[in-house]
Amino acid sequence: MPFEEPAKQNFDHCDSMDTPYWQSMPGAFDKAKRSSGQPTISRIFGAWTRPCGLAPRSAIIIEGILIFENQALRDLMDIKIFVDTDPDSRLSRRLVRDIRERGRTMDMVVDQYMTTVRPLHMEFVEPSKRHAGVIIPEGGHNEVSIDPVTQKIWSLVPR
Repeated sequence: MPFEEPAKQNFDHCDSMDTPYWQSMPGAFDKAKRSSGQPTISRIFGAWTRPCGLAPRSAIIIEGILIFENQALRDLMDIKIFVDTDPDSRLSRRLVRDIRERGRTMDMVVDQYMTTVRPLHMEFVEPSKRHAGVIIPEGGHNEVSIDPVTQKIWSLVPR
């Protein structure tokens, strides 16, 4: 995708999700869990996601800031975890990433954050915490919260 194309789509909004694709997910996950075939998952969030094969697995981990906004996807999840990060950390990570990797200026990043990222976070991401069974505070740097989750996931994976 050309550099200019992603800028035209607001990936912080739930409308950026490919709803027809998500509606096909139950079949893809079911096949991945029990067959020897490898269904291809190529359109999670528009054209940004690269295709990847799903071999049979005991556990599939899905990561993303908008994943709890989709009821069909939530229904497929056995464990729902929300990693809560304070706004200052989110902004500083975005500043570093967008300046280094995307060639943006600090003003560009702050403007985007204030006009779309933060308001949409407050509208969609923050309220979606209510769908999580576990909320890990401190941006994933809280070992007391992470240890029981890790143990639960390992208990589901045959060794």
